[in-house]
Amino acid sequence: MIKNKSIKDRLGKKNLGEELPDFLPLIPIKYRPLFPGVIAPIIVQHGIFSNTIDRAFIKNEFIGVVLQKKEDDDEKNFKENFYKMGTVCKILKKLTMPDGSNNLLVTSLHRFKIKSFENNKDSVIAKVSYPIDGSIDLNKLDVKATMRNMTVLVRELSVNNPLITDEMKLSLINMNEPGKLADFVCSILSVEKEDHQFVLEEEDVLIRMMKVMQFLRSELDVLAVQRKINEKIQDKLDKQQKSFFLKEQMKAIQIELGVEEGKVQKKFETLLDRLKTCKVSEEILDEVSREIDKFNLTEPISPEYNIIRNYLEIIESLPWEEPKPLEIDLNKSKKILNRDHHHLEDVKDRILEYLAVKKLNKENKSGTIICFVGPPGVGKTSIAKSIAESLGKKFYRFSLGGVRDEAEVKGHRRTYIGALPGKIISALRILKEKDPVILLDEIDKIKPGYSGDPSAALLEVLDPEQNSSFRDHYLDLPFDLSNVLFIATANTMDTIPRVLSDRMDIIRLSGYITEEKIQIFEKYLWKKVLNKNGLKDKNISLKKDAIHTLIESYSRESGLRNLERMADKIARKIAFKIVSKKKYSKQVEKKDLESILGIPIYINDRMIDTKKVGTALGLAWTSVGGSTILIESIFLRGRDGLTITGKLGKTMNESAVIAYSFIKNLIDLDGKIFADKKIHIHVPDGATPKDGPSAGITIASAIYSLGTNQILNPGFGMTGELTLTGEVLPIGGLKEKILAARRVGIKKVIFPKDNEQNLREIADYVKKGVQFFPVSHYKDVEALLFKKKLK
Repeated sequence: MIKNKSIKDRLGKKNLGEELPDFLPLIPIKYRPLFPGVIAPIIVQHGIFSNTIDRAFIKNEFIGVVLQKKEDDDEKNFKENFYKMGTVCKILKKLTMPDGSNNLLVTSLHRFKIKSFENNKDSVIAKVSYPIDGSIDLNKLDVKATMRNMTVLVRELSVNNPLITDEMKLSLINMNEPGKLADFVCSILSVEKEDHQFVLEEEDVLIRMMKVMQFLRSELDVLAVQRKINEKIQDKLDKQQKSFFLKEQMKAIQIELGVEEGKVQKKFETLLDRLKTCKVSEEILDEVSREIDKFNLTEPISPEYNIIRNYLEIIESLPWEEPKPLEIDLNKSKKILNRDHHHLEDVKDRILEYLAVKKLNKENKSGTIICFVGPPGVGKTSIAKSIAESLGKKFYRFSLGGVRDEAEVKGHRRTYIGALPGKIISALRILKEKDPVILLDEIDKIKPGYSGDPSAALLEVLDPEQNSSFRDHYLDLPFDLSNVLFIATANTMDTIPRVLSDRMDIIRLSGYITEEKIQIFEKYLWKKVLNKNGLKDKNISLKKDAIHTLIESYSRESGLRNLERMADKIARKIAFKIVSKKKYSKQVEKKDLESILGIPIYINDRMIDTKKVGTALGLAWTSVGGSTILIESIFLRGRDGLTITGKLGKTMNESAVIAYSFIKNLIDLDGKIFADKKIHIHVPDGATPKDGPSAGITIASAIYSLGTNQILNPGFGMTGELTLTGEVLPIGGLKEKILAARRVGIKKVIFPKDNEQNLREIADYVKKGVQFFPVSHYKDVEALLFKKKLK
């Protein structure tokens, strides 16, 4: 039973006509506490407190409103999350929202302190006490001065704070109790909830008043700073407006005098004369003439004025003149290509052939669009720069990676605000030449977006039969791009649409073997790294064995990007020692690499070892070059079946099923080997996606090894697609796969017989030290791996 006492008995004050209970149902609030003597709205979310609110509202009972320490704390931890001091209130109005939350209007009566919590399933009940303000002599000068000072500061605050209403000011004047005055003023201040709670919990009235005074002064300081900032902003706006009006007046005066108008008209009349000299089509002349007439009749204050002016200025900035005759020196071009790039003879020959055709047939503008395809870091972009230098042309790089908007290529239509031409026309405006070299970098990374397909927009750009009358959406005039040499680069052809790849001449760049990387490092890369890191004159070098270890143990890849990154790290370490005036060696040795670069990334070749039954080594091709993949297989208990893991694509999964069916038919016709066994095939490096049919004979060899309990003859890597009848079909990327084999020390390569022509086209230095075994049927593979040794 809840025992009530008179507030007169409890507080020793005048009876208020109601009794305050010893036990209160508690309601949490989140953002700031309520002070006594205030009518305020609060929101309580739907939950365990809903029943308490309903009961208190119906029976007109008291509730205790308490601030939460953490706003997002769980209702189960309410005891620890409640502050110990709150306000006893009565609910005046209640509105239940559609989400179940309650909007309450409450009147706060008095402070209370939580003494303990009672066990109650339906609500949170606390035993409370009601502290009273300490007695204070109102006639003391310091009390009177503090109250008066507080009133003056609130009035000053109210001038710049619209939230302090006239009713609040009136209530402030009529308050003659220091405690109530401090509570009221604190309730209207924008301070942290912890500061509000501190004032609520403070029983000493004088301390409470001094704390509120401190908050008041802080609030006034913030307002003063805000006022200064607003004044500065207003001054700046006034200056801008003044400048704008003066400029408009100047423009009006110039137009009146005919200065600006004459100047602009003269500029665009010159454009028309220039276009006539360039012998452009009648369509261009008519459109430009029409736009100039429209411009002359448009008022400068009209929005159309600047749109027409921008359009004409863009036309004026384009190179309409025919380019100068191209002087091609094949010897000079060859020297530049050899200077900047090591080996890549087939690529250089193809470029020189292209230049030779250009030299012989200068009138033929429809040339070939070149596309370099190869793994990252093999020199695709740098070759394009060398071509531009050898031709004496300007170079522009347009990165297509991630481009999803057709307007990036062909521009926006002029109907849109802020419309601009596409990147192709913009490049010609920047370079001021009609025949530059434009690199379309990462053309395989284009993806269609909601604004159109950029690859479709490139069809007109890259078609030699069409680009002589290319139409940008912004210009909407034919512009001749046939003099531009377009060069594209890609890592793979798989993502390039067929209709786009048909318009390009594909030149493939494979990765580098270790010997090539050593030569490139010594001749080009190390000098570049030293220059970049300010060590050009320091005569720092790496020993041959150190370079070899750097390549094999720290940057085993198709290209040179990681090798350059590691060389940069070495140079930075040396540069730091030089600047710090520490001792350093001018020759980096093999033993120094670990202390500079850390533990080697490629420690051993454990994952190319086929010394266990059920394993075979395959050669694969990816967008970053060739690689080796180890196929593992084991028997499991269970019914005849196949489990495949390693993040394999659909095609590779089908290859595994074909290999399983073929080997089962080859070595287990009586059904004894695979009868009660299940095979699990796994391709390590499970986080990397793998796909393609070329692992067919490798998977078959792993299953054959498992079924016959034989280990493969050592040193073999293989590639080839397998059919259900055992035929070995041709594959792609043979050169990249040979390079991958060389990188890991594989000296024997099994490949499809149908790829012999591709093998003959590969340079001898790439094939050096590797034995090749062409096969047309799996029986040839079986003979090499399981039945006889190589002589």
